[in-house]
Amino acid sequence: MSFANATALSATELLYKGTDFSSLSCLERQWAAWYIWIGNPIIATGLMSFLLHEVVYFGRCVPWIIIDAIPYFHKWKLQPNKVPTPKEQWECTKQVLFSHFTIELPAIWLFHPLAESVGMSTWQVPFPTWKAVLPQVFFFFVFEDFFHFVAHQALHTGILYKHIHKLHHKYSAPFGLAAEYAHPAEVFILGFGTLAGPILYCVFARDLHILTVYIWIVLRLFQAIDAHSGYDFPWSLQHIIPFWSGADHHDFHHMAFTNNFSTSFRWWDHICGTDNLYREYKKKLRAAKTSMKGASKAQLEAAEKALQDEFEEEGIKAEAAVGAKAKVQ
Repeated sequence: MSFANATALSATELLYKGTDFSSLSCLERQWAAWYIWIGNPIIATGLMSFLLHEVVYFGRCVPWIIIDAIPYFHKWKLQPNKVPTPKEQWECTKQVLFSHFTIELPAIWLFHPLAESVGMSTWQVPFPTWKAVLPQVFFFFVFEDFFHFVAHQALHTGILYKHIHKLHHKYSAPFGLAAEYAHPAEVFILGFGTLAGPILYCVFARDLHILTVYIWIVLRLFQAIDAHSGYDFPWSLQHIIPFWSGADHHDFHHMAFTNNFSTSFRWWDHICGTDNLYREYKKKLRAAKTSMKGASKAQLEAAEKALQDEFEEEGIKAEAAVGAKAKVQ
């Protein structure tokens, strides 16, 4: 027997002894085949986790890069006068890759051994049912949203903003690639909220499968990238789910610096009043459009830009005030 066959047999015996592969779905069989092929569950899980993150992140960014390059779509861009240049996108990509390999790769690789130690399944088959998966993913969304709401506000204070979060606010009109354009410390802080939910769930419930975590991560990446896309289409999710955040909500945060600190949902900003300027902006925008009924498209766009400039100017002042406070500290 060859070494390769012996390794495969060993992996099968150790991980899947007694498993009836004929009863598994095609995806479950492929899942088992991956672990058997790699032969080491720790390497197999770490490699799959990191590859999933990279493929989903950059794969989801590509459509937004294409959309930014096609003028037809700019009528749905929230700040149409600020389309990212290829140079900006490349500079952003370099910083994102740096954070991915220096911060996210170690965090992703260490997450699953830690989670396994408190009850998470990785190589095991069959997979959990959708009835089990859906409430778990919903819990992760709710937990991360609250964590992000609190941590994000902290990052807007004094030295935390000056030395960490300021990098993410380089672009007052964000674009898809900028979702994870941030200081490595910020990537670690906010990334903790993404991974802490599954770990806490494991500690108390002990019935979590990493497939559920993968579903959560994919949805979270889609949410983050779409929120930074800078586009509000009529079919965007916030028009279907009223409490969903989306690009319309987060774009204002980048434009005006303050307000809208949540990620996925709008409710904490609404409850805590940290969307007051955003609501004022939307109210003024609606009033302007009503008063200019019958005006040309160019006139409406000019009025909207003037209003955006007004709130952006106030945001610049607020950012300067935070910077001045940091110097005092």
